[in-house]
Amino acid sequence: MEGYQALLSRLRYKHLLMISTLGKRRNLHQTAATMHMSQPAATRMLGEIEKVFGCQLFERTARGMQPTTVGEMLIDFADNALTRLDRCAEEVHRYQLGGRGQLTVGAIMGAAPDLVAQAVIEMKRQRPLLQIRLMGETSDQLVELLEQGKIDIAIARYASVIQHNQFDFEPLGNETMITVVRRGHPLCMAELPPLEELLEAWPWILQPIATPARQALEKEFEMEGLVSPRDIIECGSIFAALQLVQKSDALLVMAETVLRDHLEAGLIEKLPLSIGRALSPFGLLMRKDTLYDEPITGFCEILRRNAADWRAGIGA
Repeated sequence: MEGYQALLSRLRYKHLLMISTLGKRRNLHQTAATMHMSQPAATRMLGEIEKVFGCQLFERTARGMQPTTVGEMLIDFADNALTRLDRCAEEVHRYQLGGRGQLTVGAIMGAAPDLVAQAVIEMKRQRPLLQIRLMGETSDQLVELLEQGKIDIAIARYASVIQHNQFDFEPLGNETMITVVRRGHPLCMAELPPLEELLEAWPWILQPIATPARQALEKEFEMEGLVSPRDIIECGSIFAALQLVQKSDALLVMAETVLRDHLEAGLIEKLPLSIGRALSPFGLLMRKDTLYDEPITGFCEILRRNAADWRAGIGA
């Protein structure tokens, strides 16, 4: 522990900035220019950092400065530390200007329209000066942002089983996945063919393969002895997916909460298909061994209360 503390005490902000910048540029001359210092000074600083760690962090190659294994680890640490320092500085600045802090939330699209949006509205009603950033992404992207410290909490699913070692998970609810097509689609004019025929004969718009929703869908196809659709458009954008389904003959699988307004407006039609049933619940993902304070804890309490009301409403 003493060696670990001594190591940290010898690291400086400029050291972290040097490692992060060199990790991105892979070029010492460009790194020195970015940091407004001479190349010899940058070379000396890199030598100081490597002396602190007692090993080489970058190797000179024909492709530039390539990080060693330890170098890669330090780049990740530096990137995360600088991101958190930037956010802390921004929050302090906002407080000095009369603001009351910042909250950055990431949410999957199925949770955003109802649960998360309502929690954000309630939070702003209680704390008008709080700056809230809401980022809508897929679970795999949100887990990465949470790991990097770029968001405070995520409303999502584990993207891989091993992530339970990194994050605490508290289930909040689940999505109902439905399949829709454009208004006036040929499949709405007659009896629906078997799913096997739909998978083979029609184009499909699906979430990227790395997302838990897509993986659950593929698992269902496997359990039914079916192959995946032959004609697939992978799309992680809600807006783009809705545009694609309205302008093509493709079938779109997405959370009903996201599609509700378009269904009520008659822009798309729901097909009588039951797929997406194997999807695990989404929930509150938070970094392990992290002490959370306001406004994060207050927002989480609002989420829990709204989720309980939402579940009660579904069961009523």
